[in-house]
Amino acid sequence: MNRKRLITIALTLAVVPGSYMLVAQQAPPPAAPSPPAQPMSFFVTSVSKGDGANYGGLAGADAYCQQLGAAAGRGAGVTWHAYLSTQGAGAVNARDRIGNGPWYNANGAMVAQNVAQLHGDTLEQARIGNALGKQFSLSEKKERINGVGDMPNQHDILTGSQPDGRAYTDAADHTCNNWTSNAEGPARGAPPAAPGTPSPSAQLGHHDKQGGGNSSWNSTHASRGCSQPNLVATGGAGLLYCFAVN
Repeated sequence: MNRKRLITIALTLAVVPGSYMLVAQQAPPPAAPSPPAQPMSFFVTSVSKGDGANYGGLAGADAYCQQLGAAAGRGAGVTWHAYLSTQGAGAVNARDRIGNGPWYNANGAMVAQNVAQLHGDTLEQARIGNALGKQFSLSEKKERINGVGDMPNQHDILTGSQPDGRAYTDAADHTCNNWTSNAEGPARGAPPAAPGTPSPSAQLGHHDKQGGGNSSWNSTHASRGCSQPNLVATGGAGLLYCFAVN
C-alpha cells in the first residue's frame, strides 16, 4: 500500500467520527410533551328541555346540566350547576353558585379564570373581558351554537341575572317565576296588565356577544314571555349555561 493511500485512510478515520460527534452535538433536544387538555367545565346546552323557561326551578335546571354533562363523559365526580339567578325571598345570585373557576370549554380552551374575570368586576377585568363568544361558547358536544346571522338564531341564553351576575331586586319578573313558568307573554294589542302584576319574562344573555346594544353574555334583554314559542320568537331556544362547580 503506497504512502498516499495510507494518509487518505488515516484522514478518513479521523474525520468521520468527528463528523458524527458534530451532528450529535447539533441535534435539537427532544420536544417536551404537550400538557394534557383540560377537562370540560363549561358548556352551553346543545338543546333545551323543550318547555320554555320551565325547568322545574334551580334543582331541575341543575339536573339537566348534570344529565348533558354526564352524556358527554363528564358526570362522575363532577357537579354541574346552571347559571341562573332567582328572585324574591331567598333569592340566589347566579355568580354565587358556579364555583371558583377556572372554566374550560369542551375543547379544553379557558373561557374564564375566575368569577371576577367572568363578570369583569374591576375596570381592568372588564377591559380584557372573558373568552366567551361564538367561537368558545361551545355545547357539551363541542359544537357551536347558532348566533346572529345563522338560521335559526339561538343566541339568547336564560340567566335571569344582572350584568354582575346577581339577582334582580325589583318587582318585575326576570326569571319566569324562578324557572317554573312556561306562560305566554302578553298578546300583541292586549291591554296592559294590572298595576303591580309583573309580566312573565326571563332576562337573557347572548352567547355570541352580538346584538342587543350591549353585547352582554349574561344580561342583554328580556324575553317576550316564558313559553317555548316566546323564547324562539325572541331569538333563542331556552338554552342554559352550565358550569362545573368542582
